[in-house]
Amino acid sequence: MTDYRVAEAAEILGVSTDTVRRWIEGGRVPSRSADGRTVVGGVDLAAFAASLADEDERTRTRADAVSARNRMSGIVTKVVKDTVMAQVEMVCGPYRVVSLMSSEAATDLGLEPGVRAIASVKSTNVVVERH
Repeated sequence: MTDYRVAEAAEILGVSTDTVRRWIEGGRVPSRSADGRTVVGGVDLAAFAASLADEDERTRTRADAVSARNRMSGIVTKVVKDTVMAQVEMVCGPYRVVSLMSSEAATDLGLEPGVRAIASVKSTNVVVERH
């Protein structure tokens, strides 16, 4: 399982480390200690990021501020595959990004909830690559 330090989780979520620590202390983000450091499991972080995207007004009010050519670092929150195609959902800071690609590409990239990735957006195309 992939674990993220507090600073990495903050970068993925697009917030400060203090905010992530407050969320951990408040019980909103599950965490544990590993080698004397606080870490958040990738699957837990993906679930929390997805819940933020659902409730976050910034996803609707800031969407027009994004250039048509952006590379956004984020975390994979959901992957749905059939025999030919895969739907990959990510949260990149305050944005929810969905990409359609071949199932083979999603498998080759190792895309699954909790994995960091980069979404490259140009017009109607979203390209996802491993971080």
